[in-house]
Amino acid sequence: MALLELSEPGQTPRPHERRVAAGIDLGTTNSLVATVRSGVAETLADTQGRHLLPSVVYYAAAAAPSVGDDAKAHAVTDPFNTIASVKRLMGRGVDDVKRLGNQLPYRFAASESAVPRIVTSAGVVSPVEVSAEILKVLKQRAQATLGADLDGVVVTVPAYFDDAQRQATKDAARLAGLNVLRLLNEPTAAAVAYGLDHQAEGVYVVYDLGGGTFDVSVLRLHRGVFEVLATGGDSALGGDDMDHAIAEWIMREANIGDHADPMLLRRLLRDACQAKERLTEAQQVALEVELAPQQVWQGTLTRSQLNALIDPLIQRSLAPCRRALRDANIKLEEVREVVMVGGSTRVPRVRERVGQFFARPPLVDIDPDKVVALGAAIQADVLAGNKPDTDMLLLDVNPLSLGIETMGGLAEKIIPRNTTLPVSRGQDFTTYKDGQTALSIHVVQGERDLVSGCRSLARFELHGIPPMAAGAARIRILFQVDADGLLSVSAKEQTTGTESSIQVKPSYGLTDNEIETMLLDSIDHATDDVAARQLREQQVDADRLLDAVGVALRADGDALLDKTERAAIDAAMQSLRSAREGQDERAIKNAIAALDTTTAEFASRRMNEGIRKALTGRRISELKDI
Repeated sequence: MALLELSEPGQTPRPHERRVAAGIDLGTTNSLVATVRSGVAETLADTQGRHLLPSVVYYAAAAAPSVGDDAKAHAVTDPFNTIASVKRLMGRGVDDVKRLGNQLPYRFAASESAVPRIVTSAGVVSPVEVSAEILKVLKQRAQATLGADLDGVVVTVPAYFDDAQRQATKDAARLAGLNVLRLLNEPTAAAVAYGLDHQAEGVYVVYDLGGGTFDVSVLRLHRGVFEVLATGGDSALGGDDMDHAIAEWIMREANIGDHADPMLLRRLLRDACQAKERLTEAQQVALEVELAPQQVWQGTLTRSQLNALIDPLIQRSLAPCRRALRDANIKLEEVREVVMVGGSTRVPRVRERVGQFFARPPLVDIDPDKVVALGAAIQADVLAGNKPDTDMLLLDVNPLSLGIETMGGLAEKIIPRNTTLPVSRGQDFTTYKDGQTALSIHVVQGERDLVSGCRSLARFELHGIPPMAAGAARIRILFQVDADGLLSVSAKEQTTGTESSIQVKPSYGLTDNEIETMLLDSIDHATDDVAARQLREQQVDADRLLDAVGVALRADGDALLDKTERAAIDAAMQSLRSAREGQDERAIKNAIAALDTTTAEFASRRMNEGIRKALTGRRISELKDI
């Protein structure tokens, strides 16, 4: 006799319960979250229908951080407290930040920590904390849309992110309360998205040019297996650099000195970005830049001038393409298709140059802004266990070689770059001096033969080596890299079994104690954070309403209102302004409702007047066609 499992109406039996998973593209310029619903991957929009979340966080004193479009609105007026392009700082050290110079209009705190910390009105924050704020908003969007907590997420990272940058990304996700199923290389995610639409087997190249990073990956698709053959790229090259090139051109044309103040620099970058985007369709654009009050510079930027400005940047991207093809032992004619990913690939010159290099028009079938998030969502659905019968397999690679320092400051590579992940490899070493009883192990990452040209990842020591003649001891050093590209290293003396190990936590990332403290702080201040967010939302609503009523009064106030009505509206607006300056969320909400009530008749008259003007002079026969 068969047993049937019963469940409540609307509920799925537990053994077949679908796990809620999402893919997150944490981008330099914009971020997205996507999921698989009814077998189809789709990006999720906010309550206003916007899919792209600007990767911008605004910090104001005594208020919760605002993220996205609201934060972006403050970029020009308050650049020190508006953090954009934070992805460029992820996993970077203080020295790295100093090398970026005046590209970053922020104030950095003096600290002994290797992690750069940005001074804001709300306090000092690290890049990991800024990224966590972005991830929190994406998490809330997904959970509100799907109506359930997320069981896990796949977060994408540039293929050329090193161990420090990957660890920093994972720390940010952890701080946002996300369970990371896997870190997935962005080009691989794009290949997943395209692989479901294009089942033809062969070699594909993914050219991924985003706002702040560039990646290229050579992949082979064979019987459902995506094998990454080679990767290359530049983690400091993207659309931001195009904006800087245009802004510098404007500075030269407008005779602005090299040291523009942060507010002017933000205005220039904003105008440069807008010009770049408009030149995607137009052949030339008129520019009008406010240099100072009462001082405006006007000029024209043509597409040919833009091409000349960005050609050196595009050329920088083609060198890693050549190297990746060479590493994969693939000839140009063997490439079946070139997939374009990232918002910066919308620029016509980029598509033109890439098409010339690979001798074929690139694929742009899927929205380049969304393709990475869609691929991450598909992979998250698989890793969450929702597709137990899938035959799709991802074989990613590590972007840079991993090894240790040997005598003379040399870097001995144990795992070469472009090795398929996960991987475990070991190598035997020995002592340098007679009677040596300890060994210092310095883990490095990079392609240079000298340690000075590589990045230091970690140091640890192996003690308890039996005193022997130099060269007699056998010490096995084992490197293990998981599917996320994160590294652990162990060292074992073969005679005695003495062992030491370390999970590499780069000096550029946050320590476990720092992460734990942040998590505890977020729990301790959860109630305060909710209240602060609600207050901030009411303040934003108040600002919008005041602006809208002000515009309406300037347009029709004199014509449609008598003195008594106008005075009542002015009084209600002043009450809302006063409430908005306070910290009482309920008072602001009540003042908004009062202003809405006071202006209801005015709004009705404006609507009637608009309809009257639209119908004036029309015939009945004309109205039938409207």
